[in-house]
Amino acid sequence: MESAGTYDYIIIGAGTAGCVLANRLAQDRDVSVLLIEAGRKDDYVWIHIPVGYLYCINNPRTDWLYRTESDPGLNGRALIYPRGKVLGGCSSINGMIYMRGQARDYDEWAALTGDDSWRWENVLPVFKKSEDYHKGGDAFHGAGGEWRVEKQRLSWEILDAFREAAKQRGIPNIDDFNRGDNEGCGYFEVNQKKGFRWNTARAFLKSTEGRKGKLDIMTGCHVKRLRIRQTDQGPACTGVEFTGGGTEWFAEARHETISTAGAVGSPQILQLSGIGSASLLRQHGIPMVADLPGVGENLQDHLQLRMAFKVKGVKTLNTMANNLLGKMQIGMQYVFSRSGPMSMAPSQLGAFTRSDPSQPTPNIEYHVQPLSLEKFGEPLHPFPAFTASVCNLRPTARGHVRIASGDPYAAPKITPNYLSTPEDRKVAADSLKITRDIVAAPALQKYAPEEFKPGLHYRTEEELAKAAGDIGTTIFHPIGTCKMGRASDPLAVVDSQMRVRGVKGLRVVDASVMPTITSGNTNSPTIMIAEKAAQWIRAERAGTQGAQTIARIAEPA
Repeated sequence: MESAGTYDYIIIGAGTAGCVLANRLAQDRDVSVLLIEAGRKDDYVWIHIPVGYLYCINNPRTDWLYRTESDPGLNGRALIYPRGKVLGGCSSINGMIYMRGQARDYDEWAALTGDDSWRWENVLPVFKKSEDYHKGGDAFHGAGGEWRVEKQRLSWEILDAFREAAKQRGIPNIDDFNRGDNEGCGYFEVNQKKGFRWNTARAFLKSTEGRKGKLDIMTGCHVKRLRIRQTDQGPACTGVEFTGGGTEWFAEARHETISTAGAVGSPQILQLSGIGSASLLRQHGIPMVADLPGVGENLQDHLQLRMAFKVKGVKTLNTMANNLLGKMQIGMQYVFSRSGPMSMAPSQLGAFTRSDPSQPTPNIEYHVQPLSLEKFGEPLHPFPAFTASVCNLRPTARGHVRIASGDPYAAPKITPNYLSTPEDRKVAADSLKITRDIVAAPALQKYAPEEFKPGLHYRTEEELAKAAGDIGTTIFHPIGTCKMGRASDPLAVVDSQMRVRGVKGLRVVDASVMPTITSGNTNSPTIMIAEKAAQWIRAERAGTQGAQTIARIAEPA
């Protein structure tokens, strides 16, 4: 086994959080950082063309190719479970939607962790720090940061009509989903720059080029396990073991090792290293370092229910993309103006509302698209249609991610447990009814919308819940598998500053630390989490150095 060197900090995973954290830590003088990524560089052309997500998801060039276990709530179906395996991670293959969630989400985190720094008013400045908002800075948005936020470069008559229909059904128009209350309907803002995807590798790593020795990036390297030794104060993480280029490597960390491998990768790495449920570790013959039963548990995700409607007398992507002339027009529009369908995020129009009046804030989100298809990866339908996907923002179901063996190259078992609670089944049925109500509004009637997925023969709450299992699919927002919490919480894996309980020198900084899922898309909240972690890590290092300086001064001559 060869040494990759000794660094102040080792970061595992150059995804959304890893790129941010590497940038911030490497800004300090005399700090060295090693960033390890299992995937390759983000030089694949389809990463940067917005519509290229179609070619990045379920592609071994950019995706881990995970699959869920067969899920009873989905009537026995298993799903593809995309996770980015490339510089930029999921920000290189996701839907590019800029969304923070609701103020209540962060107030709930503060209550669950006992740390008021997670309250909305305290995380808002952190969101603004990295933001470069297309309208400039104001009370809710930042300007000049690395994370570019732009308007979409398109419009669709059918989407405008859906927005008006939603208004007619009591969902107001809104032009900004990111002020703490996202109730309303409007076009999503996206992480793009001049018509190209803006991933975290471009945003946060590009500016670090030339920092050799301060920030070293190793791609194509698979982390096998953490290196942990016993000390008088208990177990301490001292680095990592990994493979790359046909070589077995190890690297040592002077201060901390930080897992930013995501809601699937972080619990897997911890479990392979002896940190997790004692019974699971025994099952796979892994010596126990720390009995933390919450590792891999508390998995939450947004399940989208894709309702599709045929329409007449209006343009949709189905008809544009199903003939040669239409495809040529789409290509030329992007080449000359960086606009049109090739600049599209997977979903263009959004809406947030309540599945029933008892909900304190909006608890369902719509992703509306001027297209339809049977399932991801299949061709568009040959007739004009649109899709209105709706998801439960705050599911009560909890799943888990658990290693399948002690083999570090084997994919873990991902069990989301979708629709496994009465509450989630009711929200699903209510959501489908609300979608039908919106589509029946006057604004859409001139297009004669006709539901064909799941179909009008599903009527009762029980039938609609079953239909939800047939048409439901992940919207790629797994979180919570290494959750933050108070010391009294038996399933809390990390404290409120994301330090792993019972193991010194080890932190988890990614979406897995979220105790509950945000009320919206999860990529930009993950950037905020990494920003906060960087602040804490840098402050701790500054404090340690100050203490060491005082100690040296106090030593007798």
